[in-house]
Amino acid sequence: MSTPASQNAARIPPCPDPVDPRPGRCASVGTPFGDAPPPGPGAADAKGIKRTGPWHGDSVDEVARRLHTDPQTGLPGHEAADRRRQHGANEIAEGQRRGAIAIFLDQFRDFMIVVLIAAAIISGVLGDAIDTVVILAIIALNALIGFVQEYRAEQAVAALRRLAALEASVLRDGKPVSIPAADVVPGDLVTVEAGSAVPADLRFVEAVALRTDEAALTGESHPVEKTVDVVAQADAPLGDRHNMGYKGTVVTHGRGRGIVVATGMGTELGAIATLLHEGEAGRTPLQKRLARFGRSLALVVLAICTILFATGVLRGEAPLLMLLTAISLAVAAIPEALPAVVSVSLALGARKMVRRHALARKLPAVETLGSVTFICSDKTGTLTENRMHAEELHASGQTLPTARVDATHDPWRTFLHALALSNDAFSEVGAPTVGDPTEVALLEAARGHDVHKSALEEQHPRVGEVPFDPERARMTTLHADDGCVVAYTKGAPECVLPHCRDALGPAGPEPIEAGRLLEIAGEMAGRGLRVLAVAYRVWPELPSTSEPETVEADLTFVGLVGLLDPPRPEAVEAVRLCRSAGITPVMITGDHPATAGAIARRLDIMADGDAVLTGRELARLDPADLKRRVAEVRVYARATPEQKIQIVSALQDRGEVVAMTGDGVNDAPALRRADIGVAMGITGTDVAKEASDMILLDDNFATIVSAIREGRRIFDNIRKFIKYTMTSNAGEIWTIFLAPFLGLPIPLLPIHILWINLVTDGLPGLALAAEGEERGVMERPPRAPDESVFARGLWQHILWVGLLMGGVCLVTQAWALRAAPAQWQTMVFTVLTLSQLGHVLAVRSECESFFARGSSANHALAGAVALTFALQLATIYVPALNVIFRTRPLAAAELGLCLALSAIVFVAVEVEKGLVRRGLLYATAPGSDHPTKRSNPSQKRARIASVS
Repeated sequence: MSTPASQNAARIPPCPDPVDPRPGRCASVGTPFGDAPPPGPGAADAKGIKRTGPWHGDSVDEVARRLHTDPQTGLPGHEAADRRRQHGANEIAEGQRRGAIAIFLDQFRDFMIVVLIAAAIISGVLGDAIDTVVILAIIALNALIGFVQEYRAEQAVAALRRLAALEASVLRDGKPVSIPAADVVPGDLVTVEAGSAVPADLRFVEAVALRTDEAALTGESHPVEKTVDVVAQADAPLGDRHNMGYKGTVVTHGRGRGIVVATGMGTELGAIATLLHEGEAGRTPLQKRLARFGRSLALVVLAICTILFATGVLRGEAPLLMLLTAISLAVAAIPEALPAVVSVSLALGARKMVRRHALARKLPAVETLGSVTFICSDKTGTLTENRMHAEELHASGQTLPTARVDATHDPWRTFLHALALSNDAFSEVGAPTVGDPTEVALLEAARGHDVHKSALEEQHPRVGEVPFDPERARMTTLHADDGCVVAYTKGAPECVLPHCRDALGPAGPEPIEAGRLLEIAGEMAGRGLRVLAVAYRVWPELPSTSEPETVEADLTFVGLVGLLDPPRPEAVEAVRLCRSAGITPVMITGDHPATAGAIARRLDIMADGDAVLTGRELARLDPADLKRRVAEVRVYARATPEQKIQIVSALQDRGEVVAMTGDGVNDAPALRRADIGVAMGITGTDVAKEASDMILLDDNFATIVSAIREGRRIFDNIRKFIKYTMTSNAGEIWTIFLAPFLGLPIPLLPIHILWINLVTDGLPGLALAAEGEERGVMERPPRAPDESVFARGLWQHILWVGLLMGGVCLVTQAWALRAAPAQWQTMVFTVLTLSQLGHVLAVRSECESFFARGSSANHALAGAVALTFALQLATIYVPALNVIFRTRPLAAAELGLCLALSAIVFVAVEVEKGLVRRGLLYATAPGSDHPTKRSNPSQKRARIASVS
């Protein structure tokens, strides 16, 4: 944890010329623009910008002159637009992305597809031209479907990437604006603060206790202090250029401003971009497991196809026909597309989650959501509305509603002045107040008594500050005051009162009763208020150091302010859903224990009588005790960011899967450590967002629960697709493989196999991704993170339903060979196709009946099944297609028999689901009476989210 640093010299520098357009803000450089040409047409011609360094050796004036910019107001808007066109996006060039043509051609890279194409061409050369054309057409249609899937996934991921892009704060025309970091141009004046990512290479013109983490660029493990002083050494290494900030680094402390000297590939990061290898997008854990399974299954299928080919040839079948049949079966049965389908499902699911205000930055997070057992959430803004207002004030023994205090007499006058001046929120005429919600509430409390920050700052400009630090839990600003300097300090009562020597009363300083004041703070917190203490000290001159041990010593206590941040109404229902879903919500906050407890009880996170564990108590626990206590504690108060990591680690050691929220710089390690790190989209810092797996675009706890719900639906639908596809493939394999051993001819032609693979695995299978959530999806325990996708009855279903499907087809073949010898192959072809359509309707739910679920709930699937059924009938009854598919029209009775036989699979699966609902089969399946049991917590579990 970094601590406040001195500024550029041992003495806190005065601020005669603030760079910040907001009155009273301190800046360490306020020199006039010098002899640089004024901004205007032609003054900042991009062609005239000298972009070579070394920038660190130039003064601020020289840098501004070279870049034709103003270090106080930044670039004019029109000039920035010209430079954006001239210099392009401020982005590091990535490896060339696959275009549409490349994605389409990739569909033909599979070895078995190539072999099938070759065999089809050989067949055509030998005289069977129709089969060749049809086989190639079906392969092309399959490729088109695969292309559409992958292209949509690529577009979805690209859209998510754009949503996750960083923003930069710049001055344009003298006004602060937030723009995409990609739009930053040379000459822009960029503002950074703790938590910001440095968007481009900067020459700092202002640095207030500024430190940056440059480990990503220089390998320096400790934050580097930044100044505005010229670095005389022309060839100074990057790590010694203390007046520079570099793209790809992050601000860990303080605030500053800098002129952009390089963007995109012109930055130091861009110069070594060729050494940075991001690699291909990593596969998710599920994709990796399915890819391994697919390789193993491919060997089995190839062995079956080899036996099929040999058996057919030995029986006297045409070798070329048997070769095409074996290869077609291999193409249809080998699930080489499963990982791609998972990628598509996750990407499209992640895009849908954005509509629920949850942005998944990494696809594995979508998988992991279904396994979450603990959500560790901050309080302010996540569980509460983050809409603070000052409810009551306490000073000189009185606790009053904010509106009733007398602003004309001390201590209330000094109290309100402190609230207005020691404040980083600001407002312009006619615009809402901007800043941290707590700061905004304090500023509005002062304004309610006609105490205005802008007017006060004209008389008492800010001349220095000691920024807020989570370790100290307080901040201090210093202001000029009639030849003296007054320092205002505010922070947590227990962190401010120990540094106070007296208290301000109506007649001046008087003895302080620190113990009683802490009791009062506790009483206020017990009413659900967030409590801050305010104190001050008068200095004869600016202190010679900015060390908090000096600046924040011997203070005079002024008062306590109680702020109310009501719980979000939707958070109550979200907590209830968590409990019903087997997820434990935990609150971790820096607030007072009484405040945290009061809010937690209103949200039903903790019950009356449950204890709140404070950061101080947590620090005294050894790892074994903490591991035991985390199973019981639901609220942690006055917790530090480091303790968040300890809590997450202790829960993970117990086998839990943890989602952790955070918004600050110091939350980043805990976000990385958690199975799912969740950053705040509104209040979160760039560092927190970069460390997270998911971003809440509305900072709402209910959104986490909504994302978990959506993640469970996505994973359920992936399981359904696997169940459907693998069972269909198994049915095809058993039908063709067993026929020769039962003395039957090969039931299907290669064109039949490929057609079934196209029309049944294609549209109906993909439509399963649009299936709604299972009933009771949030009333079942989380899925164990190391659970196989084939668990909970999936592999058994694939085996027995595949055998049933094959058996029905073989029975159909045996009967038709005697009763309808001219149509036997058409009937087998039809029964197998329709059996798979019945199966896809039945597997829409793991355990709920098709009739209870509703036949029209999934319009995409209903449409796909209807279209596939119509296409299958076309192959039977359209004369031109009879020639192509070698089919014959069926009589009404024969078609009715095919429908009846194919319905056997549908009925059998419905019976299976009935047994599941009663807990008589697959007792761990969702919706059964015997819910999933979690794996032994003592066993070391594979943390899914760490694989990305």
